[in-house]
Amino acid sequence: MILLAGIPSETPLRLVREALDARRADYRLFNQRKVAACDFAFHIDDGGLDGTLTLGSERIALGDISAVYHRMMDDSRLPEVKPLASDAPARRRTRALHDALYRWFEVASARIVNRSDPQGSNMSKPFQGQIVRRHGFDIPETLISNDPDAVRAFHAEHGPLIYKSISGVRSIVAELDVTDRDRLERIRWCPVQFQQRVAGTDIRVHVVGEDVHATEIASDGVDYRYASQHGGCTDLSAIKLPDAIAERCVAMTAAMGLSLSGIDLRRAPDGRYYCFEVNPSPAFSYYELDTGQPIAASIAALLMAASLDSPPVRTQSAGSPPASLATAS
Repeated sequence: MILLAGIPSETPLRLVREALDARRADYRLFNQRKVAACDFAFHIDDGGLDGTLTLGSERIALGDISAVYHRMMDDSRLPEVKPLASDAPARRRTRALHDALYRWFEVASARIVNRSDPQGSNMSKPFQGQIVRRHGFDIPETLISNDPDAVRAFHAEHGPLIYKSISGVRSIVAELDVTDRDRLERIRWCPVQFQQRVAGTDIRVHVVGEDVHATEIASDGVDYRYASQHGGCTDLSAIKLPDAIAERCVAMTAAMGLSLSGIDLRRAPDGRYYCFEVNPSPAFSYYELDTGQPIAASIAALLMAASLDSPPVRTQSAGSPPASLATAS
């Protein structure tokens, strides 16, 4: 049995559900919006790990779950929870249930897409950059600093710069301009990552197990994700990566302990591939719905393969049009 967890209407989760439905897969959904009707408990002892997940009137033995795909939002922001007082029993129960689920994800024998521990590399861009470099990708000249003078010297040496957060919190990538240089004194309160702006073409690569889905992006914005908000435009097209680059993406994803990733590359005019980031929980739907790449189908196949002995075959897509709650012990 496969377990999906999150908000049913959230597009990536919805696409995976539809892909599983098309394959008549056996799955269950933990709907965060219905957490009051759910329960979860597990324990670890000499006999191993055991427990149950209750979804409404159905009790599921954890040993029957072979794979999990989760995209859960912050439970404190759930509409059913957000208005409640900080000490409200329903809020505390919701937090405890989510905490227990995440703990189980870390120790379950099931295939978890993805576990929290390997996702931690995305919490530090400098740390993740070291892993990226070990797998043969180039990284732009980089400075992480809260010293305005150091940034000015870096800008003088390397020319146009972009800047962004060094954490896993999403930030809008922007180019350093005259106005920003006048505001540089503010970075004394928070280090910022500055990188030499590299010319070239952006490519988003989604790795799902052994499958590789690459999307070429043509945009007139510094950060193509937000180009339309500033009157710009972005065009996406499915492409096939050179085999060596595709294999490098698969190997890097596996080395990070991930079975699903969204990798941001830039192909420079001289043919070099720069890697900016590896996202362990990519919102792939933006790319699938625009290009027709079967990313959700790959995720469904990965989840279904968890109950089989044979691993999935590597492919590259080129596009196509309530009981009482017990926590871990």
